[in-house]
Amino acid sequence: MRKLIACGFVAALGISGPLLAQKTLTGFTERSAVEQKQLEQKFDAQLSAARVGQAIKDLSAVPHHVGSAGGKAVAENILNKFKAYGWDAKLETYQVLFPTPKTRVLEMVSPTVYKALLKEPALKEDATSDQPDQLPTYNAWSADGDVTGELVFVNYGLPQDYEVLESLGIDVKGKIVIAKYGRSWRGIKPKVAQEHGAIGCIIYSDPKDDGYYQGEVYPKGAFKNEYGVQRGSIMDMVIYPGDPLTPNIGATENAKRLNRLEAPNLLKIPVLPISYHDAKPLLEALEGPVAPAEWRGALPFTYHVGPGKAKVHLKVDFDWKLQPAYNVIAKIAGSQYPDQWVIRGNHHDAWVNGANDPISGAAALLEEAQAIGQLVKTGWKPKRTLVYCAWDAEEPGLLGSTEWVEDHISELQQKTVVYINSDGNGRGFLGVEGSHALETLVTEISKDVTDPQTNVSVFERVKANNAVNAATAKAKKEALAKPTFKVNAMGSGSDYSSFIQHAGIPSLNISYGGEDDGGEYHSIYDSYDDYSRFKDPGFVYGVALAKTAGRAALRMANAEVLPFDFRSLHKTVSDYVKDLLNQTEQMRESTAAENELIRANGYALANDPTEKKKLPQAKAEVPYLDFSPMLNALTELEKTTEQLASAWSKAVNTNGNTAAFNKALYQAEQQLLSANGLPRRSWYKHTLYAPGFYTGYGVKTIPGVREAIEQRNWKEAQEQITVVAASLQKLSAYLQQIAQ
Repeated sequence: MRKLIACGFVAALGISGPLLAQKTLTGFTERSAVEQKQLEQKFDAQLSAARVGQAIKDLSAVPHHVGSAGGKAVAENILNKFKAYGWDAKLETYQVLFPTPKTRVLEMVSPTVYKALLKEPALKEDATSDQPDQLPTYNAWSADGDVTGELVFVNYGLPQDYEVLESLGIDVKGKIVIAKYGRSWRGIKPKVAQEHGAIGCIIYSDPKDDGYYQGEVYPKGAFKNEYGVQRGSIMDMVIYPGDPLTPNIGATENAKRLNRLEAPNLLKIPVLPISYHDAKPLLEALEGPVAPAEWRGALPFTYHVGPGKAKVHLKVDFDWKLQPAYNVIAKIAGSQYPDQWVIRGNHHDAWVNGANDPISGAAALLEEAQAIGQLVKTGWKPKRTLVYCAWDAEEPGLLGSTEWVEDHISELQQKTVVYINSDGNGRGFLGVEGSHALETLVTEISKDVTDPQTNVSVFERVKANNAVNAATAKAKKEALAKPTFKVNAMGSGSDYSSFIQHAGIPSLNISYGGEDDGGEYHSIYDSYDDYSRFKDPGFVYGVALAKTAGRAALRMANAEVLPFDFRSLHKTVSDYVKDLLNQTEQMRESTAAENELIRANGYALANDPTEKKKLPQAKAEVPYLDFSPMLNALTELEKTTEQLASAWSKAVNTNGNTAAFNKALYQAEQQLLSANGLPRRSWYKHTLYAPGFYTGYGVKTIPGVREAIEQRNWKEAQEQITVVAASLQKLSAYLQQIAQ
C-alpha cells in the first residue's frame, strides 16, 4: 500500500521522467563535468539486469560460509571475474577464529517434555533448501555450555525490559531467558541477560514481528514460516569487531593471539536461536504474571512472564577453529593520482546461500567492475586508483574487512579518499549512511539516477515517500521543500565500520529497500528462488545500486577537487548537540517529576501497613552540564567551513595541481578521532559516530557524551564534552590550514 501511495504522489507532482541533469557537477569544471556525464552514460549502457540476476543465481548456488568449500569457490569465482574484466586482482587471506556447532540441544524438562527440532525443512518450491553443507541454526560466538534452569520471558531483552521485570519482582539470576528478535541487534539480548545473571539465552522470532501476522509465509509469501530461524553473530561488536583474538592487528598467520576465554568481546553464557514453532511450547508453559500488553506476540495463547514450573535444558558446544578468510582485492591504477584510492566493497560470505545478504549487493559491485573494465578497454583510465573489494567473514563480525584495515591502516589513512560500501539490496527507496561532508555528492547522484519503478529520479521518489509518511502538514511541506538528500549516521553491522570508526576514513553505505519485506534473513530460505520472487523481481534495483555506487566511485575518482563540503558536517553536528541539550533538559524535568511522585506515593505507602509493594527509589537529580566547550567549538567550525568553501571554489577554477589540497580534504575526517577512543571500548576512535553500547547496529551520535547521559554518568558526560570539543577544535584548525 505504501508503495502505491508514494508512486501516486510522484505522479501528482507532475514529474513524468528523470529530472534534467545538472549543468555542472561539484568538484568538476564545466568542461570536465560534460566529460564525466558522457562517461557515466557509457557506464550505464554496460549494465545489465539479466547479468545481475545471473550473478545472484551463480554465487548463491551453494552454501558458502567462512571456511567452507563453497566459500572458497565463491571467492575464486569473484577473483576470476575481476581478472576477466581487466582488473589487477588477488586474494588476501587472513586466519580468523570461526566457531561452528558440534552439539545443540534444547529441551523442556518440566512441566512436560519437549525436544526442540532446531532444523529448517527443505521446501520443494526452493531449489537450494535441501543442500548439504548448510550451517545449522546457531548463534556464532555463544559460549560452550550445559545449563538447566527456570525459563523467564524477557520481551526483546533490552535494559528497559529488565526494569519492567524488576517492578514485577522477577529476577533472572540463575535462570534461562527467552527473548524476541527485534528492536535491537541480536547480540545485545544475551549481553544484557548475562549482565543480569542469567545462565543461558534463547532468541526466537515472534510471528507478530516476523511471521504470519505480517503476511503470507514462505513459500506462499515472503514472510517467515514457523520453522524459519535467524542465524547470526552475537559477538559484542560494540567493544570491537573483527577476529576476537587479534584486536588492533591483522589476523595474519603468525599474528599474536589472545586466549579465547579472555577475549573481551565474547560472552560467557550459552545462546541459541530457535523458530517460533520451537518457541511455542516453551512460552505456552510459562506461568507467573501475564506479560504487559506491549510484550505480547501473535502466538495463540496468553503470554506469561514466568518463572514457574517451566524448566529447560540448553546445551551447546563448538569447534573453535581458525579458518581462512579470503578477501578479493582488485585494482585499476589511477592515471594522475595513483596513490589516492577510491575503495568500493561488499562482502561475499553468507550464513547459508545468501542470495539477498550479501550476494544481491556483491552482484551489483561486480556489475560495476564489469562496466568499468569495458571503459578501460576503450582507453579510459580513472584519475585516482579504484580498489574494488569482496570481503569474506563479514557475517561472524566484520572479520575480513576489519583484519584488512587493521593490517594496512597506516597506508589506508594516507591514501584512501573514500570507502563506499553496500550489502544486501532490494526493491524500494535509496538509503545512504555516511560522512556528512559528502552530502552534496550524494544529493547530486540521487538526482541523476532514475528509479526503475516510477521513472523519476530516486531523489524525487524518496522525497515523495517522506511526504506521504509525514505526520503533520508542516512536516509534509518541509519534506517537499528539502533540496538535499539526507545522509544518515553510521552505526555498525557492515564492512564500513573499521574504515570510518577506527581509521577515520570518509565512508558511504548505499542500498535500496523498503519494499522487500520478508522473513528469509540468515535462514536457508535466503535463496535465489526467494529473492527473484519477492526481493527484486527483474533485478532492476541491482542495476540501480550499480548506477548509484558506481557514480560515487567514478566521481570521487575523477573530480578535480574532491566534493567534500564541511558546512554540511557542521550543520549536522550542530543538530546533534541541540538534541543532547534537549535530552538533558528533558531528563532533568522528568526526573524532578518522577521524584515528586515517588515522594508523594512513598509517604502514602509508608503509612499503609497493608501495602507490601517495594517503595521505588528516587533518582539523583540531573546536574548542570557545561556544553559551552562544544558550542564554542561549533561556532569556530562554522566560520572555518565557510572560509574553506571559498578556498575550495577557487581551487576548482584554477586548474593547478590540487593533489595536496585533495589529500588534505580526505584526511580531514581523521581529525575527529580520539587517541584514547570511547570509554570502555577504545577500538572505536570516532568522536561523532559509533554503534550504541546497548543498540549494536543502531548508531549513537556523539556517543561518548550521549551514552554517559543515558547511563546518568554525569562526571563522564562532562569529560566527554571536553573530548568532543577538542576534536571539533582540531578539525577546525586543520580546515583553517587548508583554507589558507
